[in-house]
Amino acid sequence: MNLSALLTSAGINIAFCAILVSLYSILRKQPGNVNVYFGRRLAQCGPKRNDPFCLDRLVPSPGWIKKAWETSEQEILSVGGMDAVVFIRIVVFRMNYYGQEMHHRHIPSESLEVFTIGNVHKGSKWLWVHCFALYIISCSACILLYIEYKNITNMRLAHITGSPPNPSHFAVLVRSIPTSSEQSYSDLVQKFFSNYHASSYLSHQMIYESCSVHKIVAEAYKKLGAPSMKKSSTPSLIRCGLCGIPPNSFKILSNDPEPVKGVKGKEELDSRTSGEEGASAFVFFKTRYAAVIASQVLQSSNPMSWVTNLAPEPHDVYWSNLCTPYRQLWIRKIATLLAAIVFVFLFLIPVTFVQGLTQLEQLQQTFPFLRGLLKKTVVSQVVTGYLPSVILILFLYMVPPTMMLFSAMEGSISRSGRKKSACCKVLYFTIWNVFFVNVFSGSVISQWSVISSFKDLPTQLARAVSTQASFFMTYVLTSGWASMAVEVVQVFPLLCNYFIQFILKKDPSNETLSFPYHTEFPKVLLFGLLGFTCAIMAPLILPILLVYFFLAYLVYRNQIINVYISKYESGGKTWPLVHNTTIFSLVLAQIIAIGVFGLKQSPVASGFTIPLVIGTLLFNEFCRERFRPIFEGCAATVLMEMDRQDERTGRMEQIHRQLLSAYYHPKHTSPDASSKGGRSNHSQDGTAPVI
Repeated sequence: MNLSALLTSAGINIAFCAILVSLYSILRKQPGNVNVYFGRRLAQCGPKRNDPFCLDRLVPSPGWIKKAWETSEQEILSVGGMDAVVFIRIVVFRMNYYGQEMHHRHIPSESLEVFTIGNVHKGSKWLWVHCFALYIISCSACILLYIEYKNITNMRLAHITGSPPNPSHFAVLVRSIPTSSEQSYSDLVQKFFSNYHASSYLSHQMIYESCSVHKIVAEAYKKLGAPSMKKSSTPSLIRCGLCGIPPNSFKILSNDPEPVKGVKGKEELDSRTSGEEGASAFVFFKTRYAAVIASQVLQSSNPMSWVTNLAPEPHDVYWSNLCTPYRQLWIRKIATLLAAIVFVFLFLIPVTFVQGLTQLEQLQQTFPFLRGLLKKTVVSQVVTGYLPSVILILFLYMVPPTMMLFSAMEGSISRSGRKKSACCKVLYFTIWNVFFVNVFSGSVISQWSVISSFKDLPTQLARAVSTQASFFMTYVLTSGWASMAVEVVQVFPLLCNYFIQFILKKDPSNETLSFPYHTEFPKVLLFGLLGFTCAIMAPLILPILLVYFFLAYLVYRNQIINVYISKYESGGKTWPLVHNTTIFSLVLAQIIAIGVFGLKQSPVASGFTIPLVIGTLLFNEFCRERFRPIFEGCAATVLMEMDRQDERTGRMEQIHRQLLSAYYHPKHTSPDASSKGGRSNHSQDGTAPVI
């Protein structure tokens, strides 16, 4: 590809972005589009009256850019949660890195080959400049990574200790409960935890095979009142919303066997719930520390029975997978892995076709009837510079929903876990297909021959990356710049909104969207990999990436503030994935540099690069030991201090009562439940709930 083809692609994408961004600044002012561009604010503040028409609505304005730029990180944290802050920090990290000032000597512009390291002669002293630049790049990246890892770790700890009491801190999900012909699952759970966790067990609630949750109210109140209840004690009324059952008043029973008028028996309660008891239950404990201990220890000599995990947040529970038998999970994971591998190989077909479009001579030989058309300058520039990346992006649109389906089949118990699993799959898929398959372009057999020869892998990468740098530049232009314009316009929700308003003649729904982390995380991390690997190979890509990250910074902040709503919170657990991917990108760039210096007959420079690889891996190991455990669990000292604080302030009893109505299936909401969260907003005494 020559420079003119790259400029053609850049011109098309710049015009496309300018048109869509201008269109967005007009569309966001129209009252009929308020549910598309201000979904989060509508969910929080409710609908507002329509403003009178004015000509300013039809004039593009950059006010949203100023608002997105001036929004503080604390505001992002309050409206989008810690996951949104972590994502913005990823963009800022790469913008800080690629925004460093770089000096290059003036080079001619006849071909893109002169913008790569291939323009440096063999044995040239300029190779030492590249080696020194690689050291600066690696050291700067490691320093920034350490600073970000430390800051986000502190943010996570502050998030855990500073947030209101979370029911997931007291709850454990128990699966694979053994069957018994004499006792129900509920009786087995109560007997097991009353026997082995007597001092900390509070209550439990069963999960039905229809995925509705049955509150074991009698057992819960018995546990709550056991230390202080007497036969002469006066009954207290507590609000409790059952799944699929209207909330009723339940009385704490005395030890007398006679029935109490107005109190529903357990048999009647069971008959009003749909489905049969499943082999899973939520078990509640009196303290956070007890819940963590119960979730981590092996409950039985049979590891496939009484399996415990910390329960996700109530809004984060993926209910359909709670009914999945635990013994099937390992089979599901193997099946989804095989399906993902098959999908990867099927995707080689469009990738190979795309790479054929970048080679004009091969395209003319394959399709002789197109020679006359391809000889035209404009057509050849569009075909080789713009069309390949567009086709690849269109095929990549089917990847995220496919990987989300695979992740759901694996049996994840939380929505955030399912989305994180899909994020990893999409990331591995895009890195393999967009980078490696395109680098080793050609037949599938030749790709396998390259992969099987790991000894020559640095040399093969060094030869291939510089030749494919032009494709990566056009890919960033199309998948990066243009995708930001499409993201801010919200094309699909906008079309759906117009279809509902003008075709169906109905009022548009006020459904809010959650941030698509499983699509945006892999995209940002892939561009980071391209930047690291091409930094010394083809530095022309760096200003293109810098523009992309600047656009991403503005667009994503605007979307988090106005459009997307945080339905659940993972506490920034995705940052270790970001760190590992960045380390992988660094090591890959260093391995490619070793191959480049070898091809350029500079063995000393290759030898000096090897310690850099070792140092980067040691740095990664240090960060893994220093920070990773905090993202996998919570320190015992932190949990115990939080428990003691709640006991000193007298909130623990109220927290225990709120646990009884924390988890329920969203399809079985009580009539007077809150429309926002689905749970009651008022406790017995009329005060706001703790949780």
